[in-house]
Amino acid sequence: MNNQVRLLELLLVEDGETDAIMVQEAFSDAKVANRLHTVTSGEEALDFLYKRNRHETALTPDLVLLDLNLPGISGQDVLHEMKRVDGLKSIPVVVLTTSRGEEDIVRAYSEHANCYISKPVGFEKLKDVVSAVEGFWLDLVLLPPTTT
Repeated sequence: MNNQVRLLELLLVEDGETDAIMVQEAFSDAKVANRLHTVTSGEEALDFLYKRNRHETALTPDLVLLDLNLPGISGQDVLHEMKRVDGLKSIPVVVLTTSRGEEDIVRAYSEHANCYISKPVGFEKLKDVVSAVEGFWLDLVLLPPTTT
C-alpha cells in the first residue's frame, strides 16, 4: 500500500473576486495538502474540466466548489454537463452560492450536486463554512481516484 500523501486538486468556480479571495484565504489555512485552482466563469470551468484552451495541463479535480450565478454558462449548466459525462460525473460537486431559492436547490440536487451550501455573509462565517467543507470532504470522506 502506498503511504505517500497525494495533493488534492480542488476547483473553485467563482466569478466574484472578493468571494474567490475569501475562499482562497480560508483554504490557505487548511491542514490538508491541497491545491486550489480558481476559474471565473462556467465556460472556463468546462475548459478546465475538459483540459482545453489554456487549461490543457490541468489536473482533474478531486472536488469542485461551484457557484451557480456565473456569467455566460451558468453553474447549473456546468453541473448538468459534469454529471452526464463519464470522466467527470464521479467528481463531488459542492454548490457554494448566495442563492437560497427553493427552485435552485431542487434543480441542483436533481442534477446530482453532492451538497448545497448558501454562502454566508462575512469572512469569519465563510471561513467556518470552508472549514466544515474541508473537514467533511477532505478529511472524512474517501474520494474516488481521479485520472490526471
